[in-house]
Amino acid sequence: MEPCSRKLLIVEDDPGLRNQLCWCFDGYETLTAADRESALNLLQRHSPPIVLLDLGLPPDPANASEGLKALEQMKALEPDTKVIVVTGNDERKNALQAVAMGAYDFYQKPVDADVLRLLVDRAYNLYALERENRELLAQQAIMPLRGVIAASPAMLRICRSVEKIAPTRANVLLLGESGTGKELLAQALHELSGRDKETFVAINCAAIPDALLESELFGHEKGAFTGAVKQMRGKIEYANGGTLMLDEVGDMPLALQAKLLRFLQERVIERVGGRETIPVDVRVICATHRDLPALIIDGAFRQDLYYRISEVTIQIPPLRDREGDVPLIARMLLNRYSRQLKRSQLNLSPDALNALKLYPWPGNVRELENRLKRAVIMCESDLVSAQDLELEANEMSVTPLNLRQARERAERRAIQEALNYADGNVSQTADLLGISRPTMYALLNRYGLKA
Repeated sequence: MEPCSRKLLIVEDDPGLRNQLCWCFDGYETLTAADRESALNLLQRHSPPIVLLDLGLPPDPANASEGLKALEQMKALEPDTKVIVVTGNDERKNALQAVAMGAYDFYQKPVDADVLRLLVDRAYNLYALERENRELLAQQAIMPLRGVIAASPAMLRICRSVEKIAPTRANVLLLGESGTGKELLAQALHELSGRDKETFVAINCAAIPDALLESELFGHEKGAFTGAVKQMRGKIEYANGGTLMLDEVGDMPLALQAKLLRFLQERVIERVGGRETIPVDVRVICATHRDLPALIIDGAFRQDLYYRISEVTIQIPPLRDREGDVPLIARMLLNRYSRQLKRSQLNLSPDALNALKLYPWPGNVRELENRLKRAVIMCESDLVSAQDLELEANEMSVTPLNLRQARERAERRAIQEALNYADGNVSQTADLLGISRPTMYALLNRYGLKA
């Protein structure tokens, strides 16, 4: 889990005291502001975990009105940021009012560096703990299966189907474009099947030459062909008791399809060059991006094998059809790659989010992973822009022609995006959309969305 950034925003109009406060916080990246407007700008740009806020700010430093207004706006923009208000000795009433408005704590001048440092450290530790809890809850909410990030109704339905199918012995066929996560779903089927203590073996039928594929799958005996200097078990034997995934099964040569069909019917194999039949107990999951019925018509795929491997078929939608999933996946990948590359916490800029939503993603999740990783490497600030992603937010999204459908689609998309932006907080989502909480709950029920 990515560590929190140790940023501290100090809002103080007295330059001498502002500099003194900066010296107190070795180990923190200090940001400084002298007025409410510049403080809010820094808050939006950097999202610091902690803010030290002097209530007496210009243009009315003698009163707390400007400071309290800044506090109110800060809590609206960053509800999780811990704001510590700094007041004079005779302003205890204002300090208590600030705490009632959502400030974490208050501190009265004159400044004692050790005490103030202790207060800031405690606030930071609490922020880090709360953030870790939020991330764990968010991951549980958006990862219905291990490794699968989804909030779209289409993917959630597929995840529920995987949970139902996994405990059975049915052969499963996963269909979908390249990069849609077929192997992740195959692993989920394995982990939920009761075979999770045994081996999961995946083999890409398109990546191995036809002459070697039979030996890779079924193994061979010593001397079976030139170069076979010793006996070798095949992938099917290695997966005994567990799960075998045949990726890109549509590219398997016809001659080998017949041998695979016999194995699926009899559950026994013969190694290349051998005569002994070997019983194997293995769950078979096949996957392909190709149109198998069309291949059957062309004579490139056996119809009887198709019926055998497709006892249950799961069609995985492309990323462009998974409404609301792109920002979720992008944020998770951004956190993962920032952690791997030892970068500070990065966020997506508004133009980056817009570009991510409008781009059609022909390479699906695999392409999204590549663009996010490159952006983390190349980004020179805390915000990843559309330019860092090498995307342009100037494409028109396709909308249905029916006005009611277009309105409902736009409304559902806006609600999903607001939920994502607010990390599922219903009150904050309602505020972002400018509606009441009862209306918000009614819309969630109407569109089948969950906070």
